[in-house]
Amino acid sequence: MRLIQIKRGYDFHCHLRTGRELNSVVAFTVQQFNGAVVMPNTSPPILTALDVSRYKKEILDRTSFFEPLMTIQINEKTTPEIVEEAKRVGAVAGKVYPKGVTTNSQNGVTDFRAIYPALEKMQKLGMLLLLHGEDPWEKITCLDREKVFLPTLYGIVNDFPKLKIVLEHITTEAAVNFIQSLPNNVAATITPHHLVLTIDDVIGNFIKPHNFCKPIAKMPADRAALLKAATSGNPKFFFGSDSAPHVKERKECSCGCAGVFNAPIAIPLLTQIFEEQGALKRLEDFVTNFGIRFYNLQYEAIDALVLAKEDWVVPLQYNGIVPFMAGQTLHWKIGYAYQKIGT
Repeated sequence: MRLIQIKRGYDFHCHLRTGRELNSVVAFTVQQFNGAVVMPNTSPPILTALDVSRYKKEILDRTSFFEPLMTIQINEKTTPEIVEEAKRVGAVAGKVYPKGVTTNSQNGVTDFRAIYPALEKMQKLGMLLLLHGEDPWEKITCLDREKVFLPTLYGIVNDFPKLKIVLEHITTEAAVNFIQSLPNNVAATITPHHLVLTIDDVIGNFIKPHNFCKPIAKMPADRAALLKAATSGNPKFFFGSDSAPHVKERKECSCGCAGVFNAPIAIPLLTQIFEEQGALKRLEDFVTNFGIRFYNLQYEAIDALVLAKEDWVVPLQYNGIVPFMAGQTLHWKIGYAYQKIGT
């Protein structure tokens, strides 16, 4: 098989940044996707309807034929009225970060009960809850933080049975099994890099800062569980890149930022992974169909991505940002970004 075609869909978890960084990275997402769920942990964060409107305009001023699906950050100061106003201007989801768990989450949640009024309003309005599922308590090691967070998720699921919930960028076998046990209003996103990396690829023989992300990559058994879930055809698991760019200087330093910049290679890498797993027929469901259905988007794909079986070497950097798998060879590349479906 030398050419395959998949419907252009959405990246269901993407960091586009703002300002100069936005200018540098947005084109890579636009090339491969009809739109993206845009994360709100910018600096300053997206907290209100006004923030949503301003950020959406900033994105659309730099691109066309692209649909940013906007989110707001939910914290203990978020009122039901703030949620309602954000929904009115187009926010599709609220994102919750436990305090201090990742980049720009210093204003995150410490008491989940305190955000219940906001979650109640989101449930009523049909907004999704997106969770960064790690417990940041300092006595819990980074390898265990996702697993320790799962009871918190269980409590939210029980208390809000009609709220659609996405546990973002899962990394553990425990999370895979837990998501499978929950009702169908709960799903999870899986990133391309967590289908490739284990903890040894971050801090094994050498420190590799460009593979460092939150949640950190885990053990080989966890990666195997993620691969099985992503290629299983189970609609509870779908794609979100969690592409999180940082300039090289902020990664290669004594206190480097968490984040993997995979936007330039997301679909070619996933195609390679699914081919290796003998699951190319399930690629379009994972990348496009399952997420669209879960978000209940009114979208009928017209254009497709055509991918060609052709070796190419990932550049060492793009605009001062080192991409995931820089300098390595991938076996699929984007041939046509705007091919009509069926042609």
